[in-house]
Amino acid sequence: MFKNAYIPYGGYYSSPFCKWMGSLANLNSIELGAATSKRWFASCDIDPAVIDYLYLGVSVGQKSIFYGAPWAAAMMGAGQAPGQNITQACATATTSVFNAALAVESGCFDTTYCLLADRTSNAPHTIWPNPTGPGGEVIAENWNMDNIAADPATGKDMLTTAENVAREHGFTREQADELTLRRYAQYAEALADDRAFQKRYMFPLEVAVSRKETRLVEADEGVTPTTAEGLARLGTVQPDGIHTFGSQTHPADGNAGILVTTRERAAELSTDPGLAVQVVAYGHARTQPAYMPMAPAAAAKRALDQAGLSADQVATIKNHSPFIVNDLHLAKALGLDANAFNNYGTSLVFGHPQGPTLARLLIEAIEETALKGGGHALVTGCAAGDSAAALVVKVG
Repeated sequence: MFKNAYIPYGGYYSSPFCKWMGSLANLNSIELGAATSKRWFASCDIDPAVIDYLYLGVSVGQKSIFYGAPWAAAMMGAGQAPGQNITQACATATTSVFNAALAVESGCFDTTYCLLADRTSNAPHTIWPNPTGPGGEVIAENWNMDNIAADPATGKDMLTTAENVAREHGFTREQADELTLRRYAQYAEALADDRAFQKRYMFPLEVAVSRKETRLVEADEGVTPTTAEGLARLGTVQPDGIHTFGSQTHPADGNAGILVTTRERAAELSTDPGLAVQVVAYGHARTQPAYMPMAPAAAAKRALDQAGLSADQVATIKNHSPFIVNDLHLAKALGLDANAFNNYGTSLVFGHPQGPTLARLLIEAIEETALKGGGHALVTGCAAGDSAAALVVKVG
């Protein structure tokens, strides 16, 4: 457990998420993330000079990623801060916050910043030398498509891991469609009253149209209108499966930022001095090969055990759901009502830029818990290699 690692209330943002090959498709995600963070710091009247160390969470390589965190720090106005890159696929954000909290807890740093920035659009193609191949043919890898298509440890694609869990636990197509529809209804609640909930934390992106003109992207792009009738008309992607294109996420682009600091500094930086957000515990897990959606429940249990809590003592739960079976399994494993978590939306609906995905879920969990008057929040989510990571925070 952590005792002295805090996130200032309001000391975070998430950009809108833009669907694959949309408004952010041609922008270097590190440059965009740094530029967005710089604008956000200015909007909050926070001097980036307070940052002692930067954790850059990025899972899809971009040009100049070799310089990664120090480069991003310089671009956002925190040139005094060293840093490091962190990558753990979909769990990059939770693990970045965990590392930041460890550094603060140990007294190594006073104030750290986690910048999560990814672009799944136009993912790089890596060419590996293969001098022993016929004619010196190279080995090529697409960072997005190839890694979704197969885990090199099992040879199985990600959808197959979801369908394995569905069969193992007897989940049905009807359950999948019903819960998917509920997730879209929850997301609609975040859009109510002119997006009142999202405006608590969402910070617009500034995107260049030309050398002289920019435009703001203020809301998510690419969320598909979904109805019960529309879902019912879709065929399953795998003949014997339960998932359609409607009950799984879509790749996206975006970024997010989270400050992690001491209790005293968090109070100084908070937008509401009456609220504190304590990082309480972290949990990780790896499940059996090719059963990825089972890992978040195990990671969540570990985090809850570290915090000395049971699931029914948690005010807010958010789960990364690249496939709806992730939510079905979490509900069954933790004894939850599947309709009662992932309020205001989840990655199934608003998309999955990988590195920033769980950062947005964490930020939404903090804001939802604040609206409830405080309490503990649990955020969990799967990652590549049948693994997962979870965080427990306390808002009060």
